[in-house]
Amino acid sequence: MSPQRSSANLPGMSLLEQMPIIMEKILLDVPDSTMAWKPAADRWSISEVLGHLSDIEQCWRERIKRMAQEDSPALESYDQNASYAAGKYAGTGRENLRKFCHERDRSLSLLRYLPEGALGRSGQHAELGRVTISDQLHSWAFHDLGHIKQISEIYRAGSFYTRMGPFKGYYTVKP
Repeated sequence: MSPQRSSANLPGMSLLEQMPIIMEKILLDVPDSTMAWKPAADRWSISEVLGHLSDIEQCWRERIKRMAQEDSPALESYDQNASYAAGKYAGTGRENLRKFCHERDRSLSLLRYLPEGALGRSGQHAELGRVTISDQLHSWAFHDLGHIKQISEIYRAGSFYTRMGPFKGYYTVKP
């Protein structure tokens, strides 16, 4: 890859850089019991969401690396249900947060060294067809924001909503 350049023009880069900090700040004082709490049997806990973020981080980083280095590589789909069933989202909330921060740091290192003009480089996604690095970066930032919302909703429902007394009538939670 080429020498480091300004990555400010990469879509969503500032959000991707801030995501670990945002997660650490939101989850700073969250008890382990809240991190492990599942709002329903078919929903993920905060810990599992963090495990998912760590796992998918590796997938997306590899996609971008391949698109940057190869001509239109075949890109596999990501099956979150298979990853979940394989136990890839297991672990404590703190462990999964550390793993996610580590994987994101590795991703940011890759992104900072993308060559000029890399945003238009593409691959052939197994389900979606042609996708570009730009498409992947936009999707990555969108995905991050969705999980900030999800983790915040689980936290507020599991820690505060049930103890709000009559104020609960003002709110609807959907963790």
